[in-house]
Amino acid sequence: MYAEEVAEMAGRIRDEDIALVRERTSIAEVISDTVTLKSAGGGNLKGLCPFHDEKSPSFNVSPARNVWYCFGCGAGGDAIKFLMDAEHLSFVESVERLAARAGIQLRYVEDDRSAPRPRPQQGQRQRLVAAHAAAVDFYRAQLSTAGARRAREFLAERGFDRAAAERYGCGFAPDAWDLLTKHLRQQGFTHDELVTAGLSRPSRSGSLIDRFRRRLMWPIREITGDVIGFGARKLFDDDDGPKYLNTPETPIYKKSHVLYGIDQAKREIAKQGKVVVVEGYTDVMACHLADVPTAVATCGTAFGADHISVLRRVLFDSDERAGEIIFTFDGDAAGQKAALRAFEDDQRFVGRTFIAVSPDNMDPCELRLAKGDLAVRDLVARREPLVDFALRHVINRYDLDTVDGRVEAMRRAAPLVAKIKDREKRPEYVRKLAGDLGMEIEPVQRAVLAAANGQPAGAPAAVARPAPATPSMDSPRSMVEREALKLALQEPVLAGPMFDAVEAAEYRHPVHVAVRAAIAAAGGAAAAAGGAVWIEQVRDACDDLAGRALVGELAVEPLRIDGEPDPRYVSVTMARLQWGSVTGRIKDLKSKIQRINPVSNKDEYFALFGELLSLEQHARALREQAAGGL
Repeated sequence: MYAEEVAEMAGRIRDEDIALVRERTSIAEVISDTVTLKSAGGGNLKGLCPFHDEKSPSFNVSPARNVWYCFGCGAGGDAIKFLMDAEHLSFVESVERLAARAGIQLRYVEDDRSAPRPRPQQGQRQRLVAAHAAAVDFYRAQLSTAGARRAREFLAERGFDRAAAERYGCGFAPDAWDLLTKHLRQQGFTHDELVTAGLSRPSRSGSLIDRFRRRLMWPIREITGDVIGFGARKLFDDDDGPKYLNTPETPIYKKSHVLYGIDQAKREIAKQGKVVVVEGYTDVMACHLADVPTAVATCGTAFGADHISVLRRVLFDSDERAGEIIFTFDGDAAGQKAALRAFEDDQRFVGRTFIAVSPDNMDPCELRLAKGDLAVRDLVARREPLVDFALRHVINRYDLDTVDGRVEAMRRAAPLVAKIKDREKRPEYVRKLAGDLGMEIEPVQRAVLAAANGQPAGAPAAVARPAPATPSMDSPRSMVEREALKLALQEPVLAGPMFDAVEAAEYRHPVHVAVRAAIAAAGGAAAAAGGAVWIEQVRDACDDLAGRALVGELAVEPLRIDGEPDPRYVSVTMARLQWGSVTGRIKDLKSKIQRINPVSNKDEYFALFGELLSLEQHARALREQAAGGL
């Protein structure tokens, strides 16, 4: 549990230093390293959640309170919690990462409950990242040595000068068995750390040797810019290894999640709403240098679902702003197969997918070298919808001069048309497919409808039944309760005294009752300073799981007011909260008074009548108070 980790680590890092890290950390900047954020109104930001797939942005960030919350999956917290969840760091590692980012020198103290502790060592991730950073410097220095001549020639032959090599951190793994290993050991990295990082490996004799030798090296960076692995290109004919050799899977390097060049391309991808997916490191370099700054590439693996998740968050690929995804596969059989596989993943994107294939079947690096930067830009500009390419590829496999060929092509192509996300485009593609096949529209239309309903071509289309509407759980009273809780969580200094003065019995919704009780258990809103620490205190004090999730949700949900809240708005909200229960009690009293005999039960009658007058006076005051801001 997050709170338990905080409590455990607070004895190792000074509490005031943790508070200072929270205070000086811009949560929007931290999250923007991995998620493109757009304005959500009221000073809040929104993006696509990094913890689950979604079509519409439900991940909200409140810079004013330094907290985040996802309305889709219920995750939330502060900047420390975000790094813990997004990068699988411990609490200490997250605090240390943010402290280094903010230029804060952390102080470590003894735990009063035990013997004095030494300063904790850096977490594993930090150590592995540091080892890779040292390896980058080593390989880059080796690129200028005599033994790296072939590596420099390779880059020059592909149109990359020294400046380009430096921009992308290119280096050279020397012709030595353990030169890097010895260098890193001298810098304090352990045997186990180098093996875990994938930089070294045990030899048959048991000694530790370098993983890469006699190869051109590219550092592979994650989206934040940290180097987490390497790609190594074969240079010599007597090297019997594969053409490209990458870092193996490690605690920090997961090839299915990594996109080469994403660290340099992410801002332009977010700005243009467009990404170009190429096949290799040199293709990324060529595109960037040719003024196509949105290019990225996979690292030794096929483009898949995890890559899509990364790109969608950067693209802000949602119902509000559909992006463009452009694949530049080779025109050969392997490239066509890759393009069709990409079309199978098309449904995972909200945006439109395209393919750009050079007429000469050259990759972007070859195209730039042969025809210049303009040719690379033209390649991307001449993109065609991926569905058009896929349909053409399928149809071309059949003899359309025969009845059997046309029918079989229709059966194979119909599922592709049925998969088109934009339903309004499907009728046009039905007509286009019928024209390309030389068939009437009706049989093609039936085949597409059957495919859309998961039936074989020729089967009658099932009638789609509308899903029952989900009834709304929001009532006017619940909305007022929700607003009052938001004020207590987001603006405790302003709203605290008035909020705490209203009894907990005024809340009726069970989850709201749980959150109100948690606020009281955390010391009350009036005593809180606000911010991420206050939100976590309330969350930790809440015993109800639904209530705990609601705390994070309410911490970032905009208030129902234009501009900044003021005492008048708080007063109005709390009056409206009490109005419902007061009017309800008035109604019950009137009903009870009508049932009492004022002669035989004179004392009870006048007591209830006096209570009724008092409540009606209170109701009039609340009504005037509630109307004051409406």
